[in-house]
Amino acid sequence: MVERRALDMDSLAISDRFRLFNFTRRDDHVTYLWILRAMDRLREVHQVQVAPDDVAAALRELAASHDQVPVADRNLRDRLDELHADRVVHRFDDASRAGNLTRYRNRQSVYQFSELGYWAYQAVENLLGARIEDVNLSRLVFSEVLDDLRALAEANRTGQDEQVYRRLSRLDSAMEDMGRRSAQFHVTLGEILRSTDASPDMFLRHKNALLVHMSDFMAELDRYLPRLDRAVREVEATGLATLLSRASERDERLFMERDERLADWRRRWQALRAWFASDDAMPTRAAELHSATRSAVSGVIALLRQITEAQRGGVNRSTQLRHLAEWVFNTPDDGAAHALMGAAFNVRSARHLGVAHDDEEQIPPDMTWWDAPGVEVSVTLFRSGTAPTTGVPRPVRRNPGAQARLRGQQVADRSAEREAAARLIERGAHDRVLGEADTRVLLRLVTRALEGRTVVAGRLSSATGAGDGTMVRLVPDPAGSTVRTSQGRLHLPGLRLEVVGHRTRTKNV
Repeated sequence: MVERRALDMDSLAISDRFRLFNFTRRDDHVTYLWILRAMDRLREVHQVQVAPDDVAAALRELAASHDQVPVADRNLRDRLDELHADRVVHRFDDASRAGNLTRYRNRQSVYQFSELGYWAYQAVENLLGARIEDVNLSRLVFSEVLDDLRALAEANRTGQDEQVYRRLSRLDSAMEDMGRRSAQFHVTLGEILRSTDASPDMFLRHKNALLVHMSDFMAELDRYLPRLDRAVREVEATGLATLLSRASERDERLFMERDERLADWRRRWQALRAWFASDDAMPTRAAELHSATRSAVSGVIALLRQITEAQRGGVNRSTQLRHLAEWVFNTPDDGAAHALMGAAFNVRSARHLGVAHDDEEQIPPDMTWWDAPGVEVSVTLFRSGTAPTTGVPRPVRRNPGAQARLRGQQVADRSAEREAAARLIERGAHDRVLGEADTRVLLRLVTRALEGRTVVAGRLSSATGAGDGTMVRLVPDPAGSTVRTSQGRLHLPGLRLEVVGHRTRTKNV
């Protein structure tokens, strides 16, 4: 069974996949479902890209045999656009469908299922078509798995590559089906055991078949588990690396590299081995399934005894509810009825607190309270029910010592920049390694020069950047220039850097 890749997805990818199910949360979700069914009907006849008129025609065909099909209205194109926004379908513009100039000017779009959108649609259809009557523990699969393991060992021993791939694929499908069946069976069994208080007759009607089914499954598992363990070890004795290499070579998945296919088949074999091959450290999946089924048998027998004793004594949940309903009906007033129901079901009054979110645009208006993110509630609001206030404004506290330290730091930084600018004028930027202060001043002047460059006659002219009595000129030069700094080298290809003094002009007022 292939390892679930969804476990490695991050939260953004999961949220993006969940957007595919947005059509199930809309007010007219049934209409969207029938639109997708119409597109699936057209896909079955190899009409992949469909127009709104094609979807409307398919809906009319479905309406001839189903009463719940909605009428195709004028909003069909808008609904398809909504499905496109949810990434369930792709939208393409097809100008070839325009028969005249007016239709050509209007948007002529065709729609097609996206790959993930079709998976989402199939997941919804599988959920709607699920039936608890179909669940079972397949005990006949063990003999087929044993035959496939023996044939796989023989094929790997004799070098039959196609037979190795075919048998390994069948084993992988069988393990995936058995895991799905066992999980579904125990979930359904738990649902049946939980709901027997409301419908004990259904449980009593199927109890014998249920116990026989689980007992036969455990007996068949006990009989085949040692043989399956030996068969798995015989397959590995023929050369596991050769087996997986042959399977990956015959694998026809075009969009996966050979190393990816090899790693995938290795994960599948490890999952298959975990089902039947015994290990001292961990029990096998088959042994865990055997223990779960045995516990389920014990639960069924205990529940059967409980139902039998309740029916024999005449007191069960149904009779208790009937007596309670009679007591509530005979109470003198509504207050007594509410008090009796509150005591019977342990219902207490709840205090609800509502606080607006800081950013209301992040929360859609159709999101429920259960799904919406929580907000912080103040202790004052929780204890007294009144919102907290800011109170009287506090006086501004002055800190002259901190202000003096900040002012002194600013003066020192300003003095260091002036000294660095003076060194650049005196010693230049080349033939030496610039310190951090010199580099910071030079980079600021170079940035100003680069931002002020202009194009003259299709070529970049020279540029200047001035500040703090220092000017930097960038003159076009094929040789370029390089400046060494304490953090590395600054290359200026095609430009020669010159540093000169600059006298600022002052205005007399």
